[in-house]
Amino acid sequence: MTDTSSQFNDAALDLDIAEPTAWSPATWLAVLSMAATSFALVSAEFLPAGLLTPMANDLGISEGTAGQVVTATASVGAVTALLSNVLIGRLNRKAVLVALTALAIGSNILAAFAADLWLLLLGRAGLGIALSGFWALSVAVVARLVGANATGRGMAIVTLGVSLATIAAPSLGALISDWIGWRSAMTMTAGLAAIALLLQVISLPSLPASQSNSLGDVFRLTRRRGVQLGMLAILLLMTGHFAGSVYVRPFLEKVTLLDTGPIAMALLGFGIASVIGNVAGGRMADASIRMALIATATLMGVSAIALVLWGANIGVAFTLVALWGFAFGMAPVVLPTNLSRAAPDALEAAGSLMVVSFQVAITIGAVLGGFIVDHYGAVGPLTLTAALAAVTLLLPLTQSRT
Repeated sequence: MTDTSSQFNDAALDLDIAEPTAWSPATWLAVLSMAATSFALVSAEFLPAGLLTPMANDLGISEGTAGQVVTATASVGAVTALLSNVLIGRLNRKAVLVALTALAIGSNILAAFAADLWLLLLGRAGLGIALSGFWALSVAVVARLVGANATGRGMAIVTLGVSLATIAAPSLGALISDWIGWRSAMTMTAGLAAIALLLQVISLPSLPASQSNSLGDVFRLTRRRGVQLGMLAILLLMTGHFAGSVYVRPFLEKVTLLDTGPIAMALLGFGIASVIGNVAGGRMADASIRMALIATATLMGVSAIALVLWGANIGVAFTLVALWGFAFGMAPVVLPTNLSRAAPDALEAAGSLMVVSFQVAITIGAVLGGFIVDHYGAVGPLTLTAALAAVTLLLPLTQSRT
């Protein structure tokens, strides 16, 4: 690394430094490499939302069964997240991030060339390890890159990759699968991860481990009431979201009666709205985390139940899918912020619990959604989304107003 990178690394070790008036080019590039990684990983994670129908047809399985590729990613990720900060011990965090991104490349290639469901699930399981490890370290790494007082700003940029992925993955995935096949769409996500890996190698400074967590440290953190409520909020709201959102394409096909082109446009609207929601969520979380959580749950619940009631109308369906996207764009900022504020002294351990909560929620949501869509039709999963969002609204009432 250059002398600039060396100074950058020394400064990064001090989490109490004041927020600089302007980030150096090295800081910007490092943060952007993290955003590129989140974009690549989440694009691969969300891709099945736009590929379910052709994937199911190609492999000779039901749409509900095809949706379990999401379950494979999330369930493996949940276990990995719980153990990740223990297993990596004192390893340099840059080396860990590079290795995780390399794993994502291989996993996406395996999924793209899978000849049956089991190989596809194996590839998606590898992606789950890469995803959970990255997100478990993300808050702590960003804090070291930019300083504790600028962590929110840094994480807003990193989570912007999530919002951008919701634009690219489902909508472009649907179009690409129609043009050249769902396997080609999967292969492209490996290319995105390769670009992210290159940016990491070039821009991230060496990040020696500043702490080593034991499994006991992670579990002790769950005794804090704020951590418990933060995890519960993630479990409820994200279980509901993934129970419904994975099956939005079947809903738009069977209820709104849209073809592939309009469906791709609706999913594009979801993604664009999520970018706006990402910005709004960051602003609201800084002003009042309670109100931000209430707004996120309310918008997601209202959009889901309204789709159930009036989703047969094309204009209404497009509007409500976009509103759902706005709510989901808020979630990756609001929910982790809500949890991390209860553990500012243990960000890596809190990151593990945050990812476990997300991945367990995704697993449960995909399983329930798959069961419901196969037995009760495309409207069922969205009804569950609305119900769990309503329950989430009760949590801010038990949280501190500070």
